[in-house]
Amino acid sequence: MNRVVLRMVSRRIAIGALTLFLVSALVFFMATLLPGDAAQMALGQYATPETVAMLRKELGLDEPLLLRFFTWLGGMMSGNFGISYAAQVPVKSIVLARIPNTLMLAGAATATSVPIALVLGIVAAMVRGTLLDRVIGVLTMSVVAVPEFLLATLAVLLFAVKLHWVSAVSVNPDVSSVGEFFKSYSLPVLVLCCVVVAQMARMTRAALVNELDAPYAEMTVLKGLRPSRTVLCHALPNAIGPIVNAMALSLSYLLGGVIIVEAIFSYPGLASTLVDAVSNRDLPIVQFCVLFFSTCYLLLLLLADIATIVCNPKLR
Repeated sequence: MNRVVLRMVSRRIAIGALTLFLVSALVFFMATLLPGDAAQMALGQYATPETVAMLRKELGLDEPLLLRFFTWLGGMMSGNFGISYAAQVPVKSIVLARIPNTLMLAGAATATSVPIALVLGIVAAMVRGTLLDRVIGVLTMSVVAVPEFLLATLAVLLFAVKLHWVSAVSVNPDVSSVGEFFKSYSLPVLVLCCVVVAQMARMTRAALVNELDAPYAEMTVLKGLRPSRTVLCHALPNAIGPIVNAMALSLSYLLGGVIIVEAIFSYPGLASTLVDAVSNRDLPIVQFCVLFFSTCYLLLLLLADIATIVCNPKLR
C-alpha cells in the first residue's frame, strides 16, 4: 500500500470520526427535543412537583445542556451508557442482551443476500439485453418499489396464516437446531433480503456492464474468449471496488430495515428496544440505540470508501 492510498484512507478515517462526533451531538440534542418530561413520565401524572424536581436533579436533567452532552459523551466512550429512566437499571444490562439478536438477524440476512445478489448481478450482466436480463431487471425494480412493512405483511399472510409453514412472530428465536433456526428467522430474513438483494443485484450488474464496455473486455471477445470467462476472469476483478462499495451501501440499508422488521415480527432485538424506548421517552436507551445504529452505518460507509480506494488499480 503506497503513500497515496495511506493518505486517502487516513483522510476517510478522520472524516468518519468527525462525522461520528457530529452525529452523536445531533442524537443527543434531538433526543432532548422529544415532547414530555422524562422525570414526570417515570413518576406518573400524580407525582408532586417536589418529587419530580428531586428526580430531575438525581438524573442530572437540571444541569446545563452542553454539560450534560459532554458528560453523556464521556460515559459513552468509557462504556457507561447511563441509567434507564423507565426501568431504573443500567442501560448496558438492557441493550447488551439485545445486540446479539440484532447482529444474528443482520448476519443471517447478509449471508443469504450477498451470494444471491452476486449471482443475479453476474448472470444479468452476462446475458444483458436478453429476455432473462429484462426479467431480472423488472423483478428487482418491483421489489425495490415495495415497502418493507407491506412485504412483511404479505409474507405473514402467505407463509404463516395461509400455509402454516412458520410462525408469524419471533419472540423467542431458537438456534438449537437448523429446523428451529429456519422457523425463527425465515420470515424476518426473507423480508430483509428482498430489498437488499434487489439493490445489490442491480448495482453489481451496472458495475460489470461498465467494465464489459471497456476496450480490454472487447479485446477478449475478439480473441475468442467465452463470455463467462470474460466476465469472471477479466471484468469481475476490475469491478470488485464498485461491487464492494455497492454491497456496503446496500447492507447499511439493513440497519433501517431491521427496525421495521423487528417491530412487525416482535423480534427481541435492539431495534424493538428502540421503539419501546421512544414510546416511553427513555432517553438514555434512545440515545444509545440511535448512536449504535449510526455508528454501524458510518462504519459500513467507511469500509466501502476504503475498499474502493484499495481496490482501485490506478492507486496500486
